[in-house]
Amino acid sequence: MAEGFEEKVAYFQAITGLDDPDLCTEILGAHNWDLEQAISSFTSPPPAASSGGDASTSVPPPNAVIQPPGPAGPPGIAWRLITLPFYVASGGVGLVVGSVKLGAWVAGTVLSKSLSLLGLAGPQGGEGSDRLVSLSASAAEALQFVNEFTRDFGSSGPRFVSEGFMDALQRSQREYKLLFVYLHSPDHPDVPIFCEGCLCAAPVAAFINENFVSWGGSIRRTEGFKMSNSLNASRFPFCAVVMGSTNQRIVLLQQVEGLKSPEEMLTILQRVIEECAPTLVAARMEAEERLTNQRLREEQDAAYRAALEADQARERQRMEEQERKEREEAEVERKRKEEEEERERKEREAAEREAALARRRQEKAVSLGAEPDKGPDVTQVLIRFPTGERKERRFHSTATISTLYDYVDSLDCLKAEKYSLVSNFPRVIYGMEKHSLTLKEAGLHPHAGLFVEVE
Repeated sequence: MAEGFEEKVAYFQAITGLDDPDLCTEILGAHNWDLEQAISSFTSPPPAASSGGDASTSVPPPNAVIQPPGPAGPPGIAWRLITLPFYVASGGVGLVVGSVKLGAWVAGTVLSKSLSLLGLAGPQGGEGSDRLVSLSASAAEALQFVNEFTRDFGSSGPRFVSEGFMDALQRSQREYKLLFVYLHSPDHPDVPIFCEGCLCAAPVAAFINENFVSWGGSIRRTEGFKMSNSLNASRFPFCAVVMGSTNQRIVLLQQVEGLKSPEEMLTILQRVIEECAPTLVAARMEAEERLTNQRLREEQDAAYRAALEADQARERQRMEEQERKEREEAEVERKRKEEEEERERKEREAAEREAALARRRQEKAVSLGAEPDKGPDVTQVLIRFPTGERKERRFHSTATISTLYDYVDSLDCLKAEKYSLVSNFPRVIYGMEKHSLTLKEAGLHPHAGLFVEVE
């Protein structure tokens, strides 16, 4: 039983990012250890405090660093539930710790399941397995949002990354870009109009893809809802432009709430880019300077090592010079003999090939017989060689394709032994399978033009 409670506490910590196990135990106990009810009450929006003047939701000004509010009284469970909105940016450390604990919990669950399969542990109920399957990590939520957005509005919109918010924020910092955030409210009547008419408009999507890293989330899911609280989203459709700050916090640069035309959205985003360009350029230059300094140090170290190795090599060279000279002289003599033998061998082979070609040309010429006179059953064939040379001859229409090869072989125009006769329009290769065809059967009668294609 105690093991089940510990698993619930670990799971609650992983979802909420809380680092205090006693507080998690107190919250779960207040909800009769109902995990879903405890998470729902923790992530639900805090009640708005009414004032004598204005009861509307406050919106953080541009360039505001988002962080949790300070305590106003002695800490208690009710106070901590109300005054502890889950700000992802300011709670990044808690999320990391929670993720580590969740990883340990998952590893323990897998180990327990493996021992159970081996018969080394008692049977476990299906509750832990079901919870593990139903666990939705931030990356899985982001991927699900991307799939749903593409399904509903097509693939012409911004290229949302399929990863959690903090990973997307780190990606934007690595690429020296701002992070464009879109919070999707599926039930709001203006959202489909905004997505189709503005967010998926070609100029807007192209500008966002070129200048921003895009992240989107649905407020129906955990991370999207938490980000709506962190950014104080009061109207939908809702977009924001943020950038990373110190201590895993984020700086809110711009909020875009309500319906906007593509022109209005482009104007807002262009203004944000222009205002933040010096900061991004300075960050990029600083990183490049660090990289340059690192490369310079590496080059200096490499140069020192090279100089040291050169000195050692010269010393070895002085000691081994005579031995190397002897080996080189022996190697030169050996290569000279090999080259001489190779040259003689090639000369013999070339002479043999030339003699064989001459004999073959003579044999082929004899086998061709006399050239027939022009007539209805005579085919005129023009042969083009790779050198540009042309040869033309008449053949009986009943002559076979192999006769054309014999004719080419009888000429002193081609040194290659492997080649094919090819017609150009249409392209037909008269290979071995067509050698038995007559010129008429091959469609080359009454005249044809072929070229030699060396293999």
